[in-house]
Amino acid sequence: MTGAPRQLALALDHPESLAREDFLSGPANASALALIECWPAWPNRSVILTGPEGSGKSHLAAIWADAAGARVVGGRALEPGMIPRTLATGAVVIEDLLPGAFDERALFHLLNLAREDAAFVLLTARVPPAEWRVVLRDLASRLQALPIVSLAPPDDTLLRAVLVKLFADRQITVDEHLIGYLATRMERSFAAARAIVAKLDAESMGRKRPLTRALAAEILRASPA
Repeated sequence: MTGAPRQLALALDHPESLAREDFLSGPANASALALIECWPAWPNRSVILTGPEGSGKSHLAAIWADAAGARVVGGRALEPGMIPRTLATGAVVIEDLLPGAFDERALFHLLNLAREDAAFVLLTARVPPAEWRVVLRDLASRLQALPIVSLAPPDDTLLRAVLVKLFADRQITVDEHLIGYLATRMERSFAAARAIVAKLDAESMGRKRPLTRALAAEILRASPA
């Protein structure tokens, strides 16, 4: 063997703050943020928030849940027997409804009971209901009637701000040269930002080198995917 083995970085979790003051706003999410902040003056008590993975749906849902005293339930965990308990506070978030991965009767029951009790419901999903291929016709009809607010891909300013925040969440201070380099060479999405920050952090730790533009370029050249 030649040379010492490279140290392996531990895969540690780096939780992001979901507080309102840490939500980065821009044209891509302005309408969604306006919806959350205008509560309880919603034109419809049930709303669907859509956007790609990592676009900020969970952050916005957390902000609203805190303001409304809402319970947060994962779409996969929704079951018919838990619906009355789920709506006990008068507000609920059903997170990440994936096509074919939730109980349709449970969701239909939830929406019906919420309307009867004048409760608030925020549904989050990656794609709008028209793409879910819902089998239960009554549920499909109910979902199609709900207002949808969508999150768009970030513009350059927002993407750069997100990169700075993601590095800060990992207690890494970076300069504008590195942020500019990444922003002009990566897919314009929040998910891509999270992935590239995690990769650069792990590689920097493994190589025991500070994260600079030069090191980022070296890492990305070695593994462009």
